[in-house]
Amino acid sequence: MPDRTEGGAAFGEDANGGQPGSTALGAPGTFCYETQGVVVTDPIQPWPVSRNGDQGHPVLTVQELLRAHGHPIAVDGVFGPATEAAVRAVQTAAHLTVDGIVGPQTWPKVVVTVRRGSSGDAVRGVQVEFQFRNLSGDPAQGVQVDGVFGPKTEAAVRGFQDAVDITVDGIVGPVTWRALVSGMLAG
Repeated sequence: MPDRTEGGAAFGEDANGGQPGSTALGAPGTFCYETQGVVVTDPIQPWPVSRNGDQGHPVLTVQELLRAHGHPIAVDGVFGPATEAAVRAVQTAAHLTVDGIVGPQTWPKVVVTVRRGSSGDAVRGVQVEFQFRNLSGDPAQGVQVDGVFGPKTEAAVRGFQDAVDITVDGIVGPVTWRALVSGMLAG
């Protein structure tokens, strides 16, 4: 079974760009895909798809990540023309198909690896994901969205990684980002 670490290719993503997709081949909650003639199971849900007109999760996170790439857009949870234009700019810079849709090819170009000591919009994106999972209804509870990757954010990341059975290292790289934005462990 491939390693599910944050370094190198993420579990469920091969060097040929294969992306996980759910299929009847795996156990419930497991996603499978085929690469080089081998079926690979992946416990992490596939990257979500976000496009113009979408609202809520994971649009806020997309917007925070686009800001981390230098696009001065509003973080309002509405995927509108400004968000689409920023996505198209990232896709152009990454030599991807330019369609303005954040899907399996675009997410890996938008996410930014963050860890304790990091700060800024990408960290805010991680913290937004934990507020999305805050079932208390009180934004003052849980991880605060302040853009500083401190001990509370690290503890939340480590707990999440342990709960979804990926390498527990406190680093939010491609595997952890995919688990977060796909909505795993969201109420």
